[in-house]
Amino acid sequence: MIPALPRNSQPLPWQVQWRDAIRDPHILLQALGLEALTARVSPQAMQQFALRVPQAFLARMRYGDAADPLLRQVLPLDAEDRIVPGFTLDAVGDGAAKAGDGLIHKYQGRALLIATGSCAINCRYCFRRHFPYAQETAAKNGWRDVIAAIAADCSIEEVLLSGGDPLSLATHKLADLTAQLADIPHIKRLRIHSRLPVVLPARVDAELLAWLERLPWPVAFVIHANHANEFDDAVDLALGQLRRCGVQLLNQAVLLKGVNDSVDALAALSERSFAAGVLPYYLHQLDRVQGAAHFEVDDARALELHAQLAARLSGYLVPRLVREVAGDTGKRPLSQQHCTY
Repeated sequence: MIPALPRNSQPLPWQVQWRDAIRDPHILLQALGLEALTARVSPQAMQQFALRVPQAFLARMRYGDAADPLLRQVLPLDAEDRIVPGFTLDAVGDGAAKAGDGLIHKYQGRALLIATGSCAINCRYCFRRHFPYAQETAAKNGWRDVIAAIAADCSIEEVLLSGGDPLSLATHKLADLTAQLADIPHIKRLRIHSRLPVVLPARVDAELLAWLERLPWPVAFVIHANHANEFDDAVDLALGQLRRCGVQLLNQAVLLKGVNDSVDALAALSERSFAAGVLPYYLHQLDRVQGAAHFEVDDARALELHAQLAARLSGYLVPRLVREVAGDTGKRPLSQQHCTY
């Protein structure tokens, strides 16, 4: 792996680490001693969906390993340029579920806010890699439009903050949003979906923790890690701090070819996340977004892996194997009857 900071070194503020993220694939590959992979990098994929990798995440990659599971998640390869039937720009039906600018209402009782289009890392399998963030951000007009829409629908009991990554916003902006949400009496729960505690653990700072402690609702905090190697001491520290704020930590992963498509990798992920205080939640079949076909694991193999995982681990360590299907009223559990791809 890339050498990390000495243990007595103070981590840089998260904003500085964000600014210093790698955006050039040649620099990324040079840091890993993998210059030969440069020929497989796609300029077209880079233009459509830029590279962004924090140094903290780079430090967990294995030097000289072209098959490193963390590198595979972020490197824009020429495989992304292939047009594959069935892989679309809006794989999960976000457009049809739009209830306002930056507001998505797919499921009964829950509304999702696209808080921002920014992420600290760009994962190549991202189902929103083609999402029109410039036009569809809930933060427009100081959140007023989405607040009004949620307040007008008494069926909404849970609000999900997503993106992009909501923690890419400054904490005072998140606090402004939740202060307005707190005036809506029918909201009972808040859910935050964020990859930042994993890829940029310095984001979990004193200001963020103080905001979480002040929230008036029970909070589910869903992180996103796909491989056990994504955890290190800094991530463990950040997750421990979140837990002490009283939030429920869950992990959702995506089943990805060449990343975690073995029972050993999936078992290690569940065990490592639980050791860090995070309960395995979902294992998603890949959302069929254009540019991500090379990550797909077929349904039969996914079911086989999930059965092997269930035979190996305690039940609470086995995430639910699901697929998101546009128009469904919830995540669809994968079974033999639902194998369609």
